Amino acid sequence: MRKKLALVLAGLLTLGVVGCGSSSEQAATSTPAADTQTETTTEAKTEEKAAEDTAAPAEAAGGLDELIEAAKADGELIVYGSCEEEYLAAACENFEKLYGIKVQYQRLSTGEVQSKIEEENGNPSGDVWFGGTTDPYNVAAGEGLLEAYEAQNASHLLSDMYRDADGYWYGIYKGILGFMVNKDELSRMGIDEPADWKDLLDEKYKGLIWLSNYNTAGTAKLVVNTMIQKYGHDEGIQYLVDLDKNIEVYTKSGSGPSKNVGTGECIVGIGFLHDGITQIVDNGYGNIDLVIPSSGTSFEVGATAIFKGCAHPNAAKLWIEYALSPDCVELAADNGSYQFLVLDNAKQPEVAAQFGLDPENVMKYDFADAKENTTKYVEEVMTALGSAADDRFKTE
Repeated sequence: MRKKLALVLAGLLTLGVVGCGSSSEQAATSTPAADTQTETTTEAKTEEKAAEDTAAPAEAAGGLDELIEAAKADGELIVYGSCEEEYLAAACENFEKLYGIKVQYQRLSTGEVQSKIEEENGNPSGDVWFGGTTDPYNVAAGEGLLEAYEAQNASHLLSDMYRDADGYWYGIYKGILGFMVNKDELSRMGIDEPADWKDLLDEKYKGLIWLSNYNTAGTAKLVVNTMIQKYGHDEGIQYLVDLDKNIEVYTKSGSGPSKNVGTGECIVGIGFLHDGITQIVDNGYGNIDLVIPSSGTSFEVGATAIFKGCAHPNAAKLWIEYALSPDCVELAADNGSYQFLVLDNAKQPEVAAQFGLDPENVMKYDFADAKENTTKYVEEVMTALGSAADDRFKTE
């Protein structure tokens, strides 16, 4: 049975997006002038709440005084972010505001970050990785490119599933995989919305589906692992070969399909449903429906990690502690990112629940298998696709 998600009432307050003004292709530096962007603009904010906000850095720092001083001595931090750029900018600007440490950041897909640090091979140009699915993180950890760190604030994680057992990465949010569809265009074409994964193989969806690139996007790698875990190895790969016949575009970033559904350029997008919420709530695309596949779906754990051999190791460790605190993760919902948070002391984004999303209504994802085999599975899919992979999966 189709599990179609109802839209939020039209009166839902549109959340403001805090932009950073930087190009996603160039490194950007946080500046003091941008600090006011990370603060709430609600005039009704009480003095008591303001006092709590002022005290937040000291509370978050409990027991971290020595690390904070060592991080300040590093003087700088370079962040590669695979979350959406508005959230990345806000998180970096707030870190700089709280600790007085200069932050440079660049938005890259998880696959791009993975490729970059593999090429740099132990001499990374960045210090930390922030956001994006864990599958590329696990590949990087297996290649010895991430630095293990036992974070104090990891005690607030809701479950051990939201961290690497050896401390190579820590989860900061959880996102549900599904479909975003342009209901108006499908209605015009006389086509029903897909209710489940195998519906996408129907010829009527040929040329209507967008997915991200298996070589560049952690989202697409999650799709590969999900299909193999759901249907078995051979059938899962065959599913992706069959799906390719109906796909019009493979985007570089996992959020790419969601950004084109409302405009009608993409009719059915495969990706994380919180990206669809952003398009509905923040960008006003009421023509988008969200669909959770009826036979079950998987989820991402968005992560953060330290690059091994980084130039600012203490600032990097402080970033991990910061990323595992409300000071960081609660900025997501204020900046158009509506993933479920995985910390017990953080406030969940209410809008996600209003769209009917349930963070527990997902299949059991085999992280160990994904950690060991993601690279191999992607290579097998590309081989199975044959010549189709030559033109449709370019990484440049």
